[in-house]
Amino acid sequence: MTSSSGSSCAACKILRRKCTLKCLFAPYFPPDEPHKFANIHKIFGASNILKLLNELALNQRGDAVNSLAYEADARVREPIYGCVGVISVLQKQVLQLEQELALAERYLTQHVRARGRLKPVEYL
Repeated sequence: MTSSSGSSCAACKILRRKCTLKCLFAPYFPPDEPHKFANIHKIFGASNILKLLNELALNQRGDAVNSLAYEADARVREPIYGCVGVISVLQKQVLQLEQELALAERYLTQHVRARGRLKPVEYL
């Protein structure tokens, strides 16, 4: 599918083929985002992307392409673990923050209990 300016979608540009009105890639890889398709193509391959898009309902394709783009970008940055590595790091951060929060809650509880035992200050 060519855009109003007549340029091919990013996928067809990278694959060096003519972009037609029936191009399956065009709705998901606009001409101004060539890096999006380039990374996905590098990691998954164009034929696998086509197979996946053909197997999905129209309303699922956009989310699938976004997921592939996220995973491909993560794989380019971290070839071994990809987005699983990112998830692992984030899970560790969440665990650490939960521990810090529990500690802060304990200190706050102790402080409130200690203040309850003290006599209130009397003002003139």
